[in-house]
Amino acid sequence: MSMNVPPPEPSSAAATVEVAAEEAAFEELGEEVDAGAAPIDMRAERRQARRERRKLLLRRPGFLVGALILLIWIVCAIGGERITPYSPFDPEFPPFRPPNTTNWFGTDQLGRDVLSRVMAGARDVLIAAPIAAVISVVAGTLLGLLMGYYRGWVDETLSRIVEALLSIPVFVMGILIVTSLGLSRITLIGTVAVLFTPIVTRTVRAAVIAEAQLDYVVSAKLRGESGLFVMTQEILPNVSGPIIVELTVRVGYAVFTIATLSFLGFGLQRPSPDWGLQVADTYEFIQSGYWWPAIFPALAIASLVFATTLVADSIEAVLAA
Repeated sequence: MSMNVPPPEPSSAAATVEVAAEEAAFEELGEEVDAGAAPIDMRAERRQARRERRKLLLRRPGFLVGALILLIWIVCAIGGERITPYSPFDPEFPPFRPPNTTNWFGTDQLGRDVLSRVMAGARDVLIAAPIAAVISVVAGTLLGLLMGYYRGWVDETLSRIVEALLSIPVFVMGILIVTSLGLSRITLIGTVAVLFTPIVTRTVRAAVIAEAQLDYVVSAKLRGESGLFVMTQEILPNVSGPIIVELTVRVGYAVFTIATLSFLGFGLQRPSPDWGLQVADTYEFIQSGYWWPAIFPALAIASLVFATTLVADSIEAVLAA
């Protein structure tokens, strides 16, 4: 006669081992999920931070005013002769006609409409100035990263070169470079970029030195990351704020520098309606009472520099908040 014998129950020790194994498996799974979720959470936090900064920026009156002025000049630069009321090059009116309902800014010594020339002159400066500013910031950021991260002989050598360049007055160096290489738009852009690169380098170097002492950089070095990785992936994102501010500031300074070089005869050349050239060609008539051909281009330069300063100050304040 057969009897049904129940299977033996597992011992308490075996059961404990199985439970421990299951808990370990769940913990490993949880760690994997957390490790995968951490980068996602960080990216989400960064996106949220960027959105908050944009909102703060759009609430600042200074930024809105500066952006509006910049937008007006950008439209003038893009439209050019297509949107000017008259030809900026051809004399169509009597010379030295004061501001009136037909010529809002009057006419110059040749009978050209000053408003049309001011609007058309925005194109040259808004092509040269931003390009020069971007080149100087890119070059200065690269040099600043190398100097601030590696220090030692790299920092010593490049610092001496930067200090030597900074010791020379900006416009003296600009005139020397332009005179040596010849007058052209490319030469002008390159000259302004060379003038501003040492200034950007010094700013970025100081920011990188401060960041290089922090724990996350030390951890990256201990992981065996290359210097290029640490500079570009770890340090650069954390010094992007000063770099952005420096870029907006340099655009304003580039506008002023290009206008000054053109006024001195070492910038853009005729028949360009460049604002600096217009002031240079007409400022001598102010003593005779014909102020409008020189004043309105000068006000255009001042408004563009003022607008970039407002934008730069607003960005800096938001990033520091």
